Amino acid sequence: MPIQINNNIITIHTRNTTYQMAVGEFGFLLHLYYGKKIEGDMSYLVTYNDRGFSGNPYEAKENRSFSMDTLPQEYPCYGTGDYRVTGFNMKNDEGIYGCDLRYQSHCIRKGKFAIQNLPAVYAKEEEANTLEIVLEDKAAGIEVTLYYGVIESLDVITRAAKIRNIKEKSCIITKASSGCLDFMEGSFDMLHFHGRHGMERMLERTPLRAGTMSFGSIRGTSSHQHNPFFIIAEKETTEDMGCCYGISLLYSGNFKCEAELDQYNQSRIIIGLQDEMFEYELKQNETLKTPEVAYIYTADGLTNLSHKYHKLIQNHICRGIYKNQPRPILINNWEATYFDFNGKKIIDIAKQAAELGVEMLVLDDGWFGERDSDNSGLGDWFVNEKKMGGSIADVVKKINDMGMKFGIWIEPEMISEDSKLYKEHRDWVYIIPERNPVLGRNQLVLDFSRKEVVDYIFDMIANILKQTNIEYIKMDMNRSIANVYTAVAGKQNYGTILYHYVLGVYDFLERLNTRFPHILIEGCSGGGGRFDSGMLYYTPQIWCSDNTDAIDRITIQYGTSFGYPISTVGAHVSAVPNHQTGRSTNIKTRGIVAMAGTFGYELDLNTLTLEEKEIVKQQINNCKKYWNLIHNGLYYRLVNPQKQHDIGAWEFASEDKSEALLNVVTLDTHCNAYVSYIKLKGLEEKAWYYMEQDKEKVYSGSALMYGGIPIPKMSNEYQSWQVHFVKVK
Repeated sequence: MPIQINNNIITIHTRNTTYQMAVGEFGFLLHLYYGKKIEGDMSYLVTYNDRGFSGNPYEAKENRSFSMDTLPQEYPCYGTGDYRVTGFNMKNDEGIYGCDLRYQSHCIRKGKFAIQNLPAVYAKEEEANTLEIVLEDKAAGIEVTLYYGVIESLDVITRAAKIRNIKEKSCIITKASSGCLDFMEGSFDMLHFHGRHGMERMLERTPLRAGTMSFGSIRGTSSHQHNPFFIIAEKETTEDMGCCYGISLLYSGNFKCEAELDQYNQSRIIIGLQDEMFEYELKQNETLKTPEVAYIYTADGLTNLSHKYHKLIQNHICRGIYKNQPRPILINNWEATYFDFNGKKIIDIAKQAAELGVEMLVLDDGWFGERDSDNSGLGDWFVNEKKMGGSIADVVKKINDMGMKFGIWIEPEMISEDSKLYKEHRDWVYIIPERNPVLGRNQLVLDFSRKEVVDYIFDMIANILKQTNIEYIKMDMNRSIANVYTAVAGKQNYGTILYHYVLGVYDFLERLNTRFPHILIEGCSGGGGRFDSGMLYYTPQIWCSDNTDAIDRITIQYGTSFGYPISTVGAHVSAVPNHQTGRSTNIKTRGIVAMAGTFGYELDLNTLTLEEKEIVKQQINNCKKYWNLIHNGLYYRLVNPQKQHDIGAWEFASEDKSEALLNVVTLDTHCNAYVSYIKLKGLEEKAWYYMEQDKEKVYSGSALMYGGIPIPKMSNEYQSWQVHFVKVK
């Protein structure tokens, strides 16, 4: 049994890790250890000292060495004399802040816990176990149940909390974190992934310093600016060695991660709901559930950590028929036409695509309402038959007759002022009375915290999906949320509204998945503005970035790979000069970069030369040929493109070490340049491998991994080299 109770010591074991806590004196739940698998009672690590100005619980009396200001804890709360960042805070009906949570009980059960209305890691009953620990403050009238989910084989430990008001009078929850990691020393680096629209998930590695570091979002989505995935690593940790802890929050709205190095060189990491302007009222017996956070520890470096998260997301977060199936190779018309299209133009794009082997056409923005620009039509989810030259069923049938699937773009959370829906239901929109709203992309946001709004939009879109054979949805969300207000009684609170807004989005997606299980849904929020594990529970892939430039995408996809598998990364070959950067990159390189994702095209294939069309055919063949290796193999980051500016390099290797696909792109060129050598990973040392493109070249696995292979000289920048190594039988 991976969860063991011995007197007051609670221990969780996975295949390679141990997580231990203790019910300490006076009922405080203390954290003892999280790291490499060990045996024994780790309570000896906790030291007790009389620290000046660190308060003590009343029960401790003369024992000044027992202080919550210095002790490691499982779920620290404000009000116990702990002045570090805390995971939980509340105020009672008199407006008094703080509480004092003490251990009450625990239980262990088979299977993995779920969270109603929120995404959660799932597993078969025999694959997982759950620990529940109940904490309580009787005076404050608060009960907190801490959930620990354990998938032993993957070294995964998840956490979440359920907060219940057990008193007659209402209270307000002002901070509700999902989990806390306390360390008794502080020599760590924080790896976080920041960015902006079009340049998401840029890796930054920063030492923990005295004080508090904080990352998060108040934009209504997890955001382009900060991703809810973090890594805590020892200073010496590299891709291939060293201790590191992954922290992945399964939530797509406002969040916050705080890292504090305290006065005694102890470290604390808090992750959960954003507490800025968060006030959640609980009446008697009402509950608040926090999102789940998935922790993984490894002593074997960043690559091993990524591999574990890739397997977790692929097999225990993503769902549906496409979870482990090849995705259709698609063409999206957006960069080919923008709003300037009609049914005939779409059919013409599909004809050329079908001839080259593309399997699906996705009709992007502009097929509905009075939508000829981004200034109108959002919310009016009925087909513009004048623009389409007939019903959408007519267009779909013609495309299906070519042997292609068909998909559409939607943006259900948004509304235009110039729309029929706005004229009929202005009260459904986030607008503060007597104040002009903040616009984003000249659009406003529907109040998805209201069930009637979600019902209406779902019914409108479901009516379209029922009419014809639509097999794919790209679900977009193109602005941050502001002007949060609702006219519904009892829901005027900012924090309550945005939390329930996210639940409304999840409800909408759950209904889509249940009603139309054959449809592949791709998440999108201006590209990667809602790229998180919570969204992947409903959409098995997410448009990685609106920036389709192959060279920028190398860095974007590099950062994304730390916490998310290749199968979730929406990536396309787009037109040149690139519409975002103006850069021209050859189609071979664009294809190799896009192959590190779900793969597709974002251009009018009719504009390509005959030579380029032949390359497209070969790319599609290669994508199918290497699909299992790319999507089920192990992904290796061979070069950090943020630091080594001459080349970008990555590799896919099969778990059985029988083959590997090496990908290299030149980012810069110089006169009389030196030779770059790339060392492969994930091969069998004593085996021999031939190069499929030149079978006379045979290398030992040890040579390729420790000696490396020289990159051939390329004529100029943005050239690429893709090599398939196959084990000699």
